[in-house]
Amino acid sequence: MANKRVIIIGAGGRDFHNFNMYFRDNEEFEVVGFTAAAQVPDMDDRRYPAELAGKLYPKGIRIYPEADLGKLVKELDATDVVFAYSDVSYQHVMGLGAIAQAAGANYMMIGPKNNTLKSKKPVIAICASRTGAGKGQTTRRVIEILNGHGLKVVAVRHPMAYGDLVAQKVQRFAELSDLKKHNCTVEETEEYEPHVIKGNVIYAGVDYPALLQAAEQDPKGCDVIVWDGGNNDYPFFQPDLMFTVVDPHRPGHELAYYPGEICTRMADVIVINKIDSASAENIQTVRDNIAKINPDAIVVDTASPFRVDDPSIIKGKRVLVIEDGPTLTHGDMSFGVGYIAAKRFGAAEIVDPKPYAVGRIAEILKLYPQIGSVLPAIGYNPAQLKESEDIINSVDCDSIVSATPIDMARLITFKKPYTRVYYDSQEIGAPTFDDIIADFLKNNKIK
Repeated sequence: MANKRVIIIGAGGRDFHNFNMYFRDNEEFEVVGFTAAAQVPDMDDRRYPAELAGKLYPKGIRIYPEADLGKLVKELDATDVVFAYSDVSYQHVMGLGAIAQAAGANYMMIGPKNNTLKSKKPVIAICASRTGAGKGQTTRRVIEILNGHGLKVVAVRHPMAYGDLVAQKVQRFAELSDLKKHNCTVEETEEYEPHVIKGNVIYAGVDYPALLQAAEQDPKGCDVIVWDGGNNDYPFFQPDLMFTVVDPHRPGHELAYYPGEICTRMADVIVINKIDSASAENIQTVRDNIAKINPDAIVVDTASPFRVDDPSIIKGKRVLVIEDGPTLTHGDMSFGVGYIAAKRFGAAEIVDPKPYAVGRIAEILKLYPQIGSVLPAIGYNPAQLKESEDIINSVDCDSIVSATPIDMARLITFKKPYTRVYYDSQEIGAPTFDDIIADFLKNNKIK
């Protein structure tokens, strides 16, 4: 028996990756359990399966509720607790550390030297200081530029391991039908669909050593891998060029959230997004913070322009606004671009959905009280998707404004007129993404 007994605190992503990279087949440690954060439904009281856990864990590894951490340290005789999820404040990180150490365990994190994979292909990573900063639109812009150079790009997404973990070991998305094939949640679809619509291939899953090999050998070819980071986590693959997007609507968060500050410090390029809607004071605060912790980074200013399918559905109407879910929940935003678009296009009223909320959606709205008069798109499972549909159709409004990255009408039935809001990345001044990518390709002799 190993003399180090480990509990890994996670949320269905970094936790499993750290296990696979550092603890799997490592006889120095015995991982006696994972815990699942409250934000991830249906993860606790499950197991990390034996098929993925390796030869030392023929029965797999139990996943417990994070709320039981203090009790678990004692009951499982854990010597070490490893924190392994992202997009949380330092107060949150050390609050859990206090619980672990008060119960008698060491408290630790695994760093990039031990949990980052080296690819045979060039890797460009797109990360962020917080969820909702604009990483997705930046990723699409970078891939568009690479495609313009005639390169075959394979995107790899930070994990969203919410379902059958064995089936999710390595997932490849190249057609819209693949989203249904892999039983994607709304949250997964929001990340994968924009790539597929653009004709790109994207991988995601649980076992990233196996996944990297598959991506490098993709049937359509692979010249460059783009790491599409999520939850402001740092990359699982060693980047040859790393972008980090920061958000002046949340100035100071680039210094106060884990691991967003790590991403900001690691970046070769820092993108200050949303300068078209943030205040000059907040933008300057972010600039000053960048100068303090990463003065050598290239800084790119970008706007986040949006467009609407049908403004007549907004003007003079009482509207329900649906926003990207993670941006509002663990991203801590009170509203997103849907709310801004509704205001700008003359909505008579933005109807608060909270009085109509039921079930798990109502619980989530209470869990994140900063959310304003908008509805986060939530659908981690079919029951939640049905709850979302019932709430949307029960709200007393004239029309619906949907600002998620996907067409929600493919997943649920709207009984009222609706319009979509789209948003992109637009560089302001110099340097531009084109300049940076061109230099990267030239310096690395990529044709």
